[in-house]
Amino acid sequence: MESRPLRYFVAVAEELNFARAAERLGISAPPLSRAIRRLEQDLGIVLFERTTHSVALTPAGEVLLAEARIALDALRAAGRRAQRAAAKDPKLILAIKADGDAGLLDTILSRYAREPAARPVTIRLTGWNGQAELLRSGEADAALIHEPFDRTGLDTETVAVEPRLAALPAGHPLAARDRVGLGDLGIPDVEPGRLDGLARYLDEIVERYAIADLPQLVTLVELGEVVTLLPKSVAVRYPRPGVVYREVPDAPPSTLSIAWPQQSRSTATAALVRVAASVAADQEEAA
Repeated sequence: MESRPLRYFVAVAEELNFARAAERLGISAPPLSRAIRRLEQDLGIVLFERTTHSVALTPAGEVLLAEARIALDALRAAGRRAQRAAAKDPKLILAIKADGDAGLLDTILSRYAREPAARPVTIRLTGWNGQAELLRSGEADAALIHEPFDRTGLDTETVAVEPRLAALPAGHPLAARDRVGLGDLGIPDVEPGRLDGLARYLDEIVERYAIADLPQLVTLVELGEVVTLLPKSVAVRYPRPGVVYREVPDAPPSTLSIAWPQQSRSTATAALVRVAASVAADQEEAA
């Protein structure tokens, strides 16, 4: 299947209007309609339910839309990776959220530099949850990223597992305790051993307060606006007089992974993954 019919299909599926999709694609509506008909004939399925007033995806069309987006993203990503590989001095781009390396970045990079297949590394700093999309779009070769995240099209290896600590304003009633229970924190839908509720909570406060980085989040804790859970390595690096960190024995652990595109055949990326895995093994032995 060629990419053009897929691009045409995605435009119609997203607009649910042939005229708007044609305008978006820079073509007229009749050839777009014919192209969709040919695609349906080639596949032997109906992708759209059409009436004089509406266009809707069929169940088969919904499946193709999800797969077509992945396929088109992969094609664009392949082009970007090829362009970077053709550079005079190609580099490996590692995506990471600031302070999101569990304190291991220097160790990983110093070991990686000794690998025969190593390339110069460029660090691409991201906002919250930005690493996976950079991998899928071909703008990064690997990423250090905390669970949970969208693994679509990615492979991963665990790099570090560490406890989470409660970050509380110094005047909070729970600050007088040495340790607190997860249920004491009042974080909605956060349960022992589960990450999905905590991820939703963090996403909500990041959006509500337009948080760009960890210092801003810790400042909000200090001001008494929020309480949250942070990896122990982050808490160690952000001491504040107005913030206390307390153990939460039943909190889900923080897991840092290294992720890379499933279709990657880069020996430089493979070497970085091996190094990160070796750092993880050292961490386990030390524990």
